[in-house]
Formats: sequence, structure tokens, C-alpha cells
Amino acid sequence: MTDLTTLLEVGGPLAALGGGAAYTRAKHPAVYWSTVGLPISTARLLGSYSSVMEACGLTVAPSRLRALAVKATTNREVRPVPPRRGLIRPTSTGLRIRLRLAPGQEPADVAASAERLRHAWGVHAVYVTTVKPGVVELRLVGYDVLRRVRMPRKVGGSLLKVPVALREDATPFVRDYRTIPHQLTLGATLSGKSMYLRHLIAGLARQPVALVGIDCKRGVELAPFAARLSALATNPEQAAELLPVLVKEMEDRYDLIKARQGIAPDTPDEEITSDIWGLPEKQRPVPIVLFVDEVAELFLVATKKDEERRDVMVTQLIRLAQLGRAAGIYLEVCGQRFGAELGKGATMLRAQLTGRVCHRVNDEASAKMALGDIAPEAVYAACAIAPERPGLAVAGDTSGGWSRIRTPYLSLGAAAETCRESAHLVPDLPALKPFRPDVPVRPVEAPVSLVKPRPVTD
Repeated sequence: MTDLTTLLEVGGPLAALGGGAAYTRAKHPAVYWSTVGLPISTARLLGSYSSVMEACGLTVAPSRLRALAVKATTNREVRPVPPRRGLIRPTSTGLRIRLRLAPGQEPADVAASAERLRHAWGVHAVYVTTVKPGVVELRLVGYDVLRRVRMPRKVGGSLLKVPVALREDATPFVRDYRTIPHQLTLGATLSGKSMYLRHLIAGLARQPVALVGIDCKRGVELAPFAARLSALATNPEQAAELLPVLVKEMEDRYDLIKARQGIAPDTPDEEITSDIWGLPEKQRPVPIVLFVDEVAELFLVATKKDEERRDVMVTQLIRLAQLGRAAGIYLEVCGQRFGAELGKGATMLRAQLTGRVCHRVNDEASAKMALGDIAPEAVYAACAIAPERPGLAVAGDTSGGWSRIRTPYLSLGAAAETCRESAHLVPDLPALKPFRPDVPVRPVEAPVSLVKPRPVTD
């Protein structure tokens, strides 16, 4: 009886501790990782590093000098040598460790064993990046960071750089318009495409840039941000009037650049430029970001007259995509589906959009439209996105690289409030003033009096 009582006294706290750990792991994975997962995974890595590397085929035969030294000083068997390990650097989401590869090894050898390393060290995922020739970095992620997205506290943002989502390796996904000037974003209804767009607009609203929108859904997506927009077209007719103005603005900027290129013999080399970023700051035009929501609406036609207008608009969009970067005009094209079946010019326009973000789509053909021409293996990852995870997407570019990302939640009201607070940053562009959207005046509520009214008497 005494032994049973002692067992209950000891087992009760242990059961409560185990239940608390299980609850924390399910509901608060970041806290669980910092308190429990990090020490366990570190101990596993330190205790089994050599054996795991040997099992994964990442060891090499020791040098002749090392083998002679081992034989001369000990009676142990000469074993293969794993890559030299650097210091373990813990993070809020996992671990980072650098490896110096042995002669004859390449980063692809380590990347091929990432899944084995994940199971051996008990982490959620392992990602391999090349730091410099002969050195790779292992980024161990302790839990699924895309289940409940929390952006890192220190996220570098600057002009035309917007941290908009979190990658599956716990690093921020930054939309950099200077590096990738134009992008295509696809996604079915309720896939999180609108949330992605909100983050972009809210991030750019705080910067000295001009925001222009084409929303052929009567403005239901972009109208809440009207306070910060320099121009907004809510139907194809208005878009047909706005696009020529943007093309004319682009041509005027090229004239400004060419005037600057009237090179005198004594002009320093650093003052010779081929885009607006080489102009002096006082002469540099403000960057323009054009958001096109539901781009398919610009391609759909019902009559012969609409077809002519469509051809003109598509031609102007292609010109902006081909020539706009040097003039500081960038495109963000969004839609549910975008391919050759839309009509003439669709494939040519898509080829100019360097960046690609594909949310959940309704069929494999839509994923191929977004990613098939740049990263065929990413198509299957896009088709595997579950409806229960809105905001999850596959991001790629024409370099062939791709990764899974997820956008954190941002309410429409919060994004609209950010635009209202940044309304004073709307630049002065005379050509776009006729297209400036009307901003509804918010009603002023009467202040509530805290003075108790005098009771009514006869």
C-alpha cells in the first residue's frame, strides 16, 4: 500500500508535467521549442553527429597524416571523417550550424540527406544553404512555422522592399521591387491572395511611392485603400483610359533620362545613368507601383469593339512590363487564372513577370501557368496546398528557386486605416489627378458626455 501511495505521489506531478508539455507543444509550439525542444535537439545533434553523418554518407576517408597519427597514438580503428562542424547557434524557431565540406563534397550531397538529418535530430525540417565555396549552413526548424505565422521582430524594410510573408525555413519573404520589378500572383477564391495584396499595399503605403490600382470588380478589393491611391480604375473602360496615361508618364521619364545622358566631356562616370535611380535625388521621379486585380477581366470581350479595346490595353500592359523598370514603374498582376486561353498577348505578358506567387488553385493547369515555365517541380507543391490553410503559397522566380510561404493575417480595416494614416504621402503626379479616387469622409461622432443630466421635474 505504501509503494502504491508513493507511486501515485510521484506519478501525479509527472503526468501533469507531461500533459502540460503536450498542450504547450500543440497550442504554443514556439514556447515548447524554447523550453523543451531546443535542449533535446541540441543534445541529439552533439551526441550523434559523427554517426549520423556516416550513416548519411557524408563522411570521407581521413588524410594520410591523420591516419598515421591515429595509429601511432592509439589503438583505435581509423574511421571516416565527417564535415567539420561550427558553433551551434540557437534561434527562436530552431538551430543554425555551419559545416565545412571535405574535399570532393558538394552542397547537393548535404541537401540530399536533409530528410535523414531531420529524423535523426528530431526537428521539423532541415534546410541547406551555401554560404561560400566549401561552407554550407544547416537551418534546423523546430516546428511548423507556417501553421501559425509570426513574422520576425527584426525584418529589414526599405524603399520598395516589403516583408509580406514567412518562408517555411522561418526567414521573411521580402517583396523587393528593385530586384524583381514585376510579379504574377495567382490564387483561387479564399486562397489568401487578397491578404497577400493587403500586406503589399499596407507596406508600400508608408513609403514615398505612388500606388495605382486597376480593379475590374467594381473596386471592391482596392477601393478601401483609396486614401493612399494616386489613381484607381474600377472597370475596363476606366482602365483603357488610365493605361495610356501611364505609358505617357513612362515615355516622359525616358525623355528625362535621355536629357541627363546629354553627356559632356567632363561628366563623371557615376553621373551617367540608364534608369531613374542614377538621376540626382531632386530630379528623380517618384516610383509607381501598378496593382492589377483580376487581370482576366481586361482580356474578356463580348463585342468587336471590346476586342479592339482589349488589344490596345494588353499592348500597353506589355509595354509597361518590358520598359517600365528603368522608368520606376512596377507591376503587380493578380488573378485566379492566367494563360494563353485568355487571348492574344497573355503569354507574352506573363513572360515579362519575373516573380511568381501561386496560392491554392482549382486545377493543375493553373499552377503550371504560374510556375511551370520557371520551376516545374514547384507545380506539385502548389497543387498540394490544402483549403484549410489560406495564405499558403509557393513563391518562385525565373532563377528556378522556389519556396513555400504563408502570409500572416491582416484585417481589411487595419490595412485601410494604414492607408488613411499615410494619405499625406500621396505624391503629386498631375497626369494621374483625373483618376484620383474619391475618399469618403468619415462621419464625426458626437462626444459622449460624462455629466449626469439634471432630472426633469414639474
